[in-house]
Amino acid sequence: MRVGWYINRLRSMEPAEVLHRLGEQRRRIASRRRDDGWERYRSSQLQAVLPGWRDAALAATPAQRQAIASAAQNTLGGQFSALGRTWPQRDFDRLFPPELWRLDPVTGRLWPGPEAHTFDIDFRHGGDRGDIKYVWEINRLQQLPPLAAHLLLAGDDQSRIAIEAAIDSWHSTNPPFRGVGWASGIEVALRAISLIVTMDLVGDRLGAATRQQVGEILAASAYWLPRFPSRFSSANNHLVAELAGEYLIGLALGIRTDAARDTLLAETHKQILADGAGAEQTPTYAAFTAELILLCAAAARQAGAPFPSPVEARLAAFADFVAWLPPAAGFGDNDEGRVLTLGGERGYVRSVAAAIRGFLRMPGNAAEPDDFRGLLFGTPPEPAPLSLGIKTFTQGGLSVWRGEMNGRSIDLTFDHGPLGYLSIAAHGHADALSLTLCIDGEPVLVDPGTWLYGSGGAWRGWFRSTPAHNTLNIDGKSQSIIAGEFNWSHKAVATLMDSEPGTHWKLRARHDGYESRFGVVHQRTVTQHGDGILVIDQLLGGRRVAEIVFQLAAGLDARRDGEMVMVLRSDEPLVAIRFPDAAIDIRAGGDAPGQGGWVSPRFGIRQPAERIAWRGEVGEDGVKIHLAPIPPSRR
Repeated sequence: MRVGWYINRLRSMEPAEVLHRLGEQRRRIASRRRDDGWERYRSSQLQAVLPGWRDAALAATPAQRQAIASAAQNTLGGQFSALGRTWPQRDFDRLFPPELWRLDPVTGRLWPGPEAHTFDIDFRHGGDRGDIKYVWEINRLQQLPPLAAHLLLAGDDQSRIAIEAAIDSWHSTNPPFRGVGWASGIEVALRAISLIVTMDLVGDRLGAATRQQVGEILAASAYWLPRFPSRFSSANNHLVAELAGEYLIGLALGIRTDAARDTLLAETHKQILADGAGAEQTPTYAAFTAELILLCAAAARQAGAPFPSPVEARLAAFADFVAWLPPAAGFGDNDEGRVLTLGGERGYVRSVAAAIRGFLRMPGNAAEPDDFRGLLFGTPPEPAPLSLGIKTFTQGGLSVWRGEMNGRSIDLTFDHGPLGYLSIAAHGHADALSLTLCIDGEPVLVDPGTWLYGSGGAWRGWFRSTPAHNTLNIDGKSQSIIAGEFNWSHKAVATLMDSEPGTHWKLRARHDGYESRFGVVHQRTVTQHGDGILVIDQLLGGRRVAEIVFQLAAGLDARRDGEMVMVLRSDEPLVAIRFPDAAIDIRAGGDAPGQGGWVSPRFGIRQPAERIAWRGEVGEDGVKIHLAPIPPSRR
């Protein structure tokens, strides 16, 4: 398995990246020969990075105070949940035992600790230890800012004790550069950000030993991040996190990090496209990237050296992009990565967009009343009107139609974008020409989600595959060919052909993913037709037996009556889908991928959901499928 992974990664690399990887490996070998104890990373007194946030936190609303208190009490009660799993509960007098930082909560096994150099740990192929992502999640120390806010607001001494205990435990268990906590730059950066925010809120209330430990962790992180950066095919959101961490640590330690700042500004324009969409083809990763940049912009403004206006404009474009997304929109990977969080939140993408609007003083819809980001970044000064009609994001490759049909509010998305970002397109799914549909703000036709990463096995492949998405597939094959959990050996190229707004709007796009294997190009046209939406699928260049899929959200039922399939929620008809005369299969669940429909509403959670699949011959004359929303009063 390891050999295959390396072969596929090498195939995705250009010669310059191969040379970079060889140099990186030499630096890793050199690092193994050094005894990097904490004594090498002393730091002077830490400087405030976001000094204005203390006053902002003190102005918390009752709803925000309650949310912060609830998050803090969970931590004080020894509770931690993330990625669909709950860690074993701990007592207050042992909230942060040494083994906590290397425990996999799913398998119950421990990953290597300080006895192992971080680069000697094979976290990609960990065998029976479990999924390293779970272990890294708690090592981000994102429980500490809510504890700090609670200490600031309520003067709760238990929060102070817990913060000091967590930092002392992590510091003693994870010397540089030992154990899994130092294995990935994004983890190093996010942990540093958690510590910086904590210190800015309540650093003056923590003991001198704790402040020294934080300084040492930040100093070691400042050494690590520029030495092992994510570059070339890995330069996605990981690089943004590393640069953000390096920049913010520099402000905290009082050292110049001009190169990190300049590169971060450049990456803003690469990873948030001109139309506001994310280059990685997933709204949640775009939000994660935007939140990192927003945090650095806030720090830069408070330091008296604000980011250039084009960077703020790119953040504003992302907020505008989010305003067009349906409430339950999702596509591509989603691992629930956050920069600041109270834990267990929903509506992350909209929360980040609202924080951007608050920071830039732009009109827009606020997030939930208890939103943590709104407390720190600000909230929009006034609401913005809801946009209706067709909106096409050309660079991002997404078209949205928002309007009303038969007394129902409708949100439709049509994906005609690239597979993903950079040569490995790590977080993209093979979903070209896929549709999603929300009716009255609730999901009906959905993207299947993510499920798991490294420990997902064959299911990881299914959730990324074309047959799992609301588009056409041939012989159960994906348009793009999977070559690993985060890699592809062949990438379909999608092209938008038409985008016509108006009363009788039309969208048309095609992709070449099946051309080399089957000699055909898939073209899909989506139009408003009478009281519904007409979907026309064509295979240009020949005829093939194909499958056209509509994956329903969990909890919906599909009932077939001849060529008609009625979709219902709690016996209420939502939409009628009329197919041509051919085989229609409706199934949910199954023991193996492809036996029926599955959706993953969040990382680590998988639910059976009905998958409607039409199967028949498709050629240049096309196959027409009509979706008609059912008026609310009709039963």
